[in-house]
Amino acid sequence: MVIEKDDRLILLTNDDGLYAAGLRTLLEVMEEFGKVLLISTTESMSGMSQALTVKIPLRVKLLEENDKHRIYACNGTPTDSVKISVNQLLERTPDWVVSGINHGSNASASVLYSGTMAAAIEGCLYGIDSVGFSLNNSSPTADFSICKKYIRIIMKKLSLKPLPGGICLNVNIPATKKGAIKGIKICRQAKGNWTEEFEKRKDPMGKTYYWLTGVFQNHEPESTDTDEWALTNNFVSVVPVTVDMTAHWYIDELNSRFK
Repeated sequence: MVIEKDDRLILLTNDDGLYAAGLRTLLEVMEEFGKVLLISTTESMSGMSQALTVKIPLRVKLLEENDKHRIYACNGTPTDSVKISVNQLLERTPDWVVSGINHGSNASASVLYSGTMAAAIEGCLYGIDSVGFSLNNSSPTADFSICKKYIRIIMKKLSLKPLPGGICLNVNIPATKKGAIKGIKICRQAKGNWTEEFEKRKDPMGKTYYWLTGVFQNHEPESTDTDEWALTNNFVSVVPVTVDMTAHWYIDELNSRFK
């Protein structure tokens, strides 16, 4: 069933905080598709993955409301934001959960750490069509306007036919000049990992501390069907992500090993 704009309810969040430029760009586009409830934190929650707030109370404050959107501040994680919205703040289950636009890529193994994608995955767990958007540019002054065209294309496709249960979309957009993007490429997640992840430093008192850093290593740079290849070659990558992390192909072999 196709849902008309006036009837569509959209839950919007991110992990870069309430005042991130990417979130405001995504709000602008999402208002073209329906009524939006935006919820985010006042500080960055990058790298929080699927973390939940369990040791302190979760607090939410309504900041703004008009005929297009409601905006809330929340002291929790992106996953908390989805949970509290679905359970308490929304009058019904939203039609979409949309997360981002993240400052920086969430391709390959980064999807495992991403608070942006965690929010999309949480929406997926509720049976809601969910998408996480990221721009491959970590600069706080990144130009997110290049994302608008491709967000509209992807959400228009989603409005015509819902995703299968248990699947959400991880969308990464290359940081390049307008007109340089070659199109949209449906991909798989590239095999890769982060190396040299901590830098050892000394504080003014001479005590050692460690600063998280790292270099991403793509283990299959020549594979043309991955999200990393797509970004490198100026394509928008779209990866269908499943919430089922079972290695189904290994079950029979594992059974034989334990007999």
